[in-house]
Amino acid sequence: MPAFRFDRDTVAFANQTVFEYREGHAHARKSKPRGDVYNRRCFVLCRTATQFYKFARFDPRSAPLDDKALAARIRSVTKQQAWTAPLPENERVVFPGYPNLREMTKARGKVLRANIGLGWTVYLRPSNGRIVYQHDPRYQAEMHAKINEYLARGQPFVGYLSTFPRITVNHAILVYKRKSLSRDGIERYAAYDPNHPEAPRELTWCGKTSSFAYQKDVDFVGGFVRVYQVYGKWLQ
Repeated sequence: MPAFRFDRDTVAFANQTVFEYREGHAHARKSKPRGDVYNRRCFVLCRTATQFYKFARFDPRSAPLDDKALAARIRSVTKQQAWTAPLPENERVVFPGYPNLREMTKARGKVLRANIGLGWTVYLRPSNGRIVYQHDPRYQAEMHAKINEYLARGQPFVGYLSTFPRITVNHAILVYKRKSLSRDGIERYAAYDPNHPEAPRELTWCGKTSSFAYQKDVDFVGGFVRVYQVYGKWLQ
C-alpha cells in the first residue's frame, strides 16, 4: 500500500472557521460568510481522508460519474469504520475520472461536502471527556507511542488537539509522516490540517517534557497541545 501523501490523499477545500482569528485569538466575524459555507467539520474531513486512503481507489482513465452516482460511491466509503484494516485493491470503491482524492475534491468538492456527514455529531463522542481529566504526561507519552506505531504500519493517525481548560485550540488533524528527530530530542511530524489544505502543518514531540506542540498559524497561537487519538476504535 503506497504511503499517505499530502498532495494526493488530502481534501483540497478548507474547513472554514466559525470565528475570525488574529494572532491565534478568536473574534466574532464582522459579517457572516455567504455562499457555500463549510465549517465545524475538521474531524469529519480527517476521518474522510482516512477512509478514502483505506477503502477507495481511483481510475483516471474512465469517465467521471454524474453527481448522483458519485454521491452514492462517496457514501459507500464513508460508511466504512475508519479504524478497520485497509481493503485490498480489488475490493475498494472505485472513483473513475480522477487520479486521486485531492483532484476529485478540486473538481467535485460540493458533492463530497454534501455526502461525508454532519459536523455536530462529533461533539457527542464519549471519548471527548478525556480532555477534562486525562492530562497526565504519561498519557501523552502513550499517544506519542501510538502515533509511531500507526506510522510504522503505514497508517495515518487522527489526533484531537486540545488545551483544555484554557481553550486555545479545539481541533483535529491527521498525522501521516515522521519527519525527523532533532539533536535536542524533538521529533517532528507532518500533518494534514483541514483548516489549511494548502500545505502540511507540523506537530512536534519533546521527550524531555513528554509534551506535544503544534505549529503557529492564523487560528492558533502555537505551542503546547495535548493529543488524543480519535477514530482508532469504536466510540472514539
